Amino acid sequence: MPINGARAVIESFKQENVNLVFGYPGGAVLTLYDEIYKTKFPHILTKHEQGAVHAADGYARATGKVGVCIATSGPGATNLITGIATANIDSIPLVCITGQVATPFIGRDSFQEADVCGITAPITKHNYLIRNVNDLPRVLKEAFFISRTGRPGPVVIDIAKDVFAAELDFNYPQEVKLRGYSGKYIGNKDDVDTVIEALKQSQKPLIFVGGGVVSANMHEAFREIVENLQIPVTSTLMGLGCADPEDEKTLGMAGMHGSYASNMAIMQCDLLLGIGVRFDDRVTGIMSEFSPHAKIVQFDIDYAEVNKNVTSHISVIGDLKWSLPLLLEKIRPITEQIKTAAANWTRYIIDMHKNNPFTYKNSAEMILAQEAIAAVAKIAPRDSIAATDVGQHQMWAAQFFPVNMPRHFITSGGLGTMGYGLPAAMGAKIACPDKPVILFTGDGSIMMNCQELATLADYNVDIKIIVIHNHVLGMVTQWQRMFYGERYSQSLLNSKADIVKIAEAMGIKACRIDKKADLQNKLQDALSHKGPILIDIIVPEVEDVLPMVPGGKRLDQMVREGDV
Repeated sequence: MPINGARAVIESFKQENVNLVFGYPGGAVLTLYDEIYKTKFPHILTKHEQGAVHAADGYARATGKVGVCIATSGPGATNLITGIATANIDSIPLVCITGQVATPFIGRDSFQEADVCGITAPITKHNYLIRNVNDLPRVLKEAFFISRTGRPGPVVIDIAKDVFAAELDFNYPQEVKLRGYSGKYIGNKDDVDTVIEALKQSQKPLIFVGGGVVSANMHEAFREIVENLQIPVTSTLMGLGCADPEDEKTLGMAGMHGSYASNMAIMQCDLLLGIGVRFDDRVTGIMSEFSPHAKIVQFDIDYAEVNKNVTSHISVIGDLKWSLPLLLEKIRPITEQIKTAAANWTRYIIDMHKNNPFTYKNSAEMILAQEAIAAVAKIAPRDSIAATDVGQHQMWAAQFFPVNMPRHFITSGGLGTMGYGLPAAMGAKIACPDKPVILFTGDGSIMMNCQELATLADYNVDIKIIVIHNHVLGMVTQWQRMFYGERYSQSLLNSKADIVKIAEAMGIKACRIDKKADLQNKLQDALSHKGPILIDIIVPEVEDVLPMVPGGKRLDQMVREGDV
């Protein structure tokens, strides 16, 4: 029996095992929302389209599944742009359904018309404009396939309003046939052999792990490689959780606000195994002097990333699902040789890390942000998922909140999107209802999508929100303090808004902690609360994230505690 295009979208979701979507209705998608109503398809109504796309992103990061969101035409679709760009740069699988004006009105500057495909082309893995209802099953099948395979990413499907109402004989394809794209990336085994030879010759090897290992779901193989090699490991922000933080060889995050040992190891090693990293400028310092003594190896699925930022001496191009098991197989016969050759180096780096941990100057009276985050880490269950917004609190969370497993640190890495944290944490909790979810945010970031507090209340989404409240745009003021002569241009918030009252007005329990003596007990009470809660922690205005590698400096030219 024929069904309309809107029902075809819903049936396609079911075929792709989509069990939930996030969205916001509007004129161009009303027929789709009518089918959502009729089929009782699970849907989370956010308070803003940006909330919907960030929630779908958080859902995808926490599970590895494709996140799905829906928005109407024009401003509804354009409100997704920041979230699509956020997902694209971090390689997060999304399918975004947007409504478009009816086919006869496309290209006429019609009411609420926007060229969604043109706008999103630079920030998507692929996009579609659907004018014919018979194309829907094929396009939806292709979209989910493209989004989840290879290097994951967002796909936009812009559907004309009349297509939702038109009828078709629904038949969902079983296979995808795309010219030039199979989704499979099998590389050259000889390249892995070249890596093995480099390992044999190395005296100071270092592993550098990134978000590609998370995307590929290959952390178990990765940890086995580390266990076999017994050499130091450092990480990008996106790679946190791949290495065991309790292993003494794990040095934590590298880069602008990375650990002393991580950055010094990168600058001193003779072999750098980059696995699923794209050598972003935030981790390299001045690129021309990055890891100057090392033979650099890059394992990556995307040929475009190889030699884009840092020149690699050896590249292994292919899916990590292929390359890491092969690397592990070839490492096993030479394990003792590698461990013995690198033993002195490994002990040297481990001792360096022990002697130079992340630290901060304590205060007898004020609660420091680092102290608050470390206190949360002590109370939180080991399997907690941490989400962050962007800024100082993000870096302090990366430094002081141990990430024990992949997909347990949800953050906007490449785009640095303020306002990301609250909806993303919500998406992660909806995806993983049995795991505690803690959001670290700032008084600047929380206001950017604070309307989603009402969504938490509507659906009783149990996340714990830690607001690091310093009354300034923290990272902006840090840079203004360090490099702009303490000229705090438009970065001192001094807001009259009461975040506790805002949360309460939206139906969320909230409390404030402003006394150091109350920190432990109040945190314990708040984190044990059943249901969502916001904890507003007052911290000093002037506090820097350290270490810090200033722009244009090498990784070993860090500003450290005591230098400022």
